[in-house]
Amino acid sequence: MRFTVAHLKRGEKGIIKDISADQIPIKLFEMGCLPGSEVELIQFAPFQDPMYININGSFLAIRRETALHIEVEKVEEKPTL
Repeated sequence: MRFTVAHLKRGEKGIIKDISADQIPIKLFEMGCLPGSEVELIQFAPFQDPMYININGSFLAIRRETALHIEVEKVEEKPTL
């Protein structure tokens, strides 16, 4: 199963591994949505769509349908002491 931005929970982070380029608006690429970039899910709008994300300091609202085309590798947070 592919793990995508749409599968992140609030506050979770991931590193973008792959993007279905033909399904993503060019504007997202221009704003830093590229493989290797870190993405964090900030919050959901009512009914879980759109989602509010942070990609390398750029805050974006994207539709769940678009988020399903952005594959990520989940980043495990290390506990702070």
